[in-house]
Amino acid sequence: MPCRPLSPGPRRRRRRCGTRRRRRSRLPVRSRLAGWAFLVPLVAYLAVCYAYPLFTNLDLSVRGYTVRSFVHGGAPLVGFANYLTVFGDPTFRSALLNTVLFTAVSLFFQYAIGLAAALFFARGFRLSATLRALFLVPWLLPLIVSASTWAWLLNSESGLVNAALKVVGLDPVNWLTSPDFSLVSVTIANIWIGIPFNLVVLYSGLQNIPREVYEASALDGASGWQTFWHVTFPLLRPVSAITLLLGLVYTLKVFDVIWIMTKGGPSGSSTTLATWSYELGFGNALPRFGPSAAVGNVLILIAVVAGLLYIRTQRRQELS
Repeated sequence: MPCRPLSPGPRRRRRRCGTRRRRRSRLPVRSRLAGWAFLVPLVAYLAVCYAYPLFTNLDLSVRGYTVRSFVHGGAPLVGFANYLTVFGDPTFRSALLNTVLFTAVSLFFQYAIGLAAALFFARGFRLSATLRALFLVPWLLPLIVSASTWAWLLNSESGLVNAALKVVGLDPVNWLTSPDFSLVSVTIANIWIGIPFNLVVLYSGLQNIPREVYEASALDGASGWQTFWHVTFPLLRPVSAITLLLGLVYTLKVFDVIWIMTKGGPSGSSTTLATWSYELGFGNALPRFGPSAAVGNVLILIAVVAGLLYIRTQRRQELS
């Protein structure tokens, strides 16, 4: 029965009504406190680890910082002078081109090889789980170890790759010291590192495709290639989009592999925006913190634009 405050009733009924009112009044407060308890640590983490570094980087890019002003403060405001300096530098064009080539080629081969491996393991056979676990080894290794291993494999004098070329009668290649092959070498290493990530994500996407779709395709007489192109690939499109987006963001900021293997050389042939930003800020005798931060902001802008394009594409697919 509903509680009526003005109607006289037994004492027990009044106690129950009071208890119900207290519970109703306490529940919203408890739910709000629980919500704030979950929200405050997240907001604090985002503010400390994302918002503050981003603001600091923006401040660096619009001020004329030197080593002295970086320590003691008082750097003058220069506006977009650092950006104009970066865009006018001839290294910017070559670094941007290397970044585009390095990112595009890495994403293409990582996705293609990862998708092929995912389709292979999705068929199910003995030792499938064991082989998938072995494929994860490049992804689990520290980047320093992976880059050092590839630097040893592609060494011009004592590398295993050149030794194999000599066995088959081919001339050795200066993989890391030649301007024609340095970018190719670091791209190969990055592709090898990124294949396991694509394999894991795409394999999970394949497992979520209903088996009934393949049965219907087989009843219609579709071939293996037709089934892949008209059934598997379209249903895998959302997973593919997020895989490529994450791969793009990760590849844009790759620094460890390139710096350990070639340090961006020789003659800037493997310099990307990430390595150039580090070189401007910490690789010279006179650090240029402003231009270094400006290059970093260019990378952030490229990643943000890619993320916005992904969100727009997803909304169009949902509406269509």
